[in-house]
Amino acid sequence: MAGGLVALLDDIAALVKLAAASVDDVGAAAAKASVKATGVVVDDTAVTPRYVHGLAPERELPIIKRIALGSLRNKLLVILPVIMLLSQFLPWLLTPILMIGGAYLCYEGAEKVWEIVSGHHEEEAGPGEVDEDHVVSGAIRTDFILSAEIMVIALNEVDDEPFVSRAIILIVVALLITALVYGVVGLIVKMDDVGLKLAERESGGSQRLGRGLVRGMPRLLSVLSTVGIAAMLWVGGHILLVGVDELGWHWLYELVHQLEEGVAGVAGIGGVLAWLVNTVASALIGLVVGAVVVAVLHVVPRRKRSDEAAAAH
Repeated sequence: MAGGLVALLDDIAALVKLAAASVDDVGAAAAKASVKATGVVVDDTAVTPRYVHGLAPERELPIIKRIALGSLRNKLLVILPVIMLLSQFLPWLLTPILMIGGAYLCYEGAEKVWEIVSGHHEEEAGPGEVDEDHVVSGAIRTDFILSAEIMVIALNEVDDEPFVSRAIILIVVALLITALVYGVVGLIVKMDDVGLKLAERESGGSQRLGRGLVRGMPRLLSVLSTVGIAAMLWVGGHILLVGVDELGWHWLYELVHQLEEGVAGVAGIGGVLAWLVNTVASALIGLVVGAVVVAVLHVVPRRKRSDEAAAAH
C-alpha cells in the first residue's frame, strides 16, 4: 500500500514537472509570437488614440475600456476560433480573408486622406455631442483587422505546435497584446491629467514638467492621429503586398525586395533604410488601393448625384 502511494506521488510529481515545463514552453512561445507581431502592435497603439480625440476627459478611459473589451472579444471569440479552424482544415483561405481586411484598412486610411485633401471634414462635435457608440464601433471595427494580423502572425510563429498548445499560446498572446496596447493608449490620453496634477505641486520642477505635459499632449495626440492614418495605409498595404506574393503574383513583392536590397548595404543605416523602403512602398500600395475603393464608394456616386441634380434643373 505504501509502495503504491509512493508510486502515485512520484507520478503526480512527474505530471507537475511536465505541466510546469509546458507552461514555460507556452510562455516562451507566446513571448516569441508577441515580439514578432510588435510592428502591428505599434500601429494599433498609434491608431486607437484618434478615436478618443475630442471626447470629454472623464469619458476617455471608459471609452478605451469598451474598445479594449471589444478588442479582446474580437481576438478570443471570433478571430481565434476562425484562424484555428482555417489553419487546421482550410489554411489556403487565411491569406484571402486577411487581404480583404487589409483592403478595408487601406480604404479607412485613404478616406481620411481624401477628407484632408478635399476639405470634406466631418464636423467636429462638442464633448457632449459625440456619439460614443459610433466611436466605439468604429474603433473596434478597425481593431478587428489589426488584431487579425497580429493573431495570424503569432499563429505562423507557432504553427509547428500541437493544436491545443497553439490555442493556449494564442490566448496568452491575445491577453498580453490587448493589455499592452490599451494600457499604453490609456496612459497617453490621460497624460495631460497627470500634467495638471504635477502643475499643482509645490516643486518648481514638477510644475514645469506638468505645464509641459499639458501643453504638449494635444500636439502629441494630433501627431498620433496622423500617424494612425499612415499606419492604416502601411499595414493594409503590407497585408496586400505579402498576400499577392503568397497567392502566386510575385513581381510586386520582388520589386519591393529588390529596392530594399539596394539600400540594405549602406553602412550603419542600411537596416533602417530597408525598413523605410518597405514601409513607404506598403503605404503607397495602401493609398492606391484605398483611393480606388474610396472612388468607387464615395466620389463616383457623389458626382453622379450632382450630375443628376444639375440635369433636373
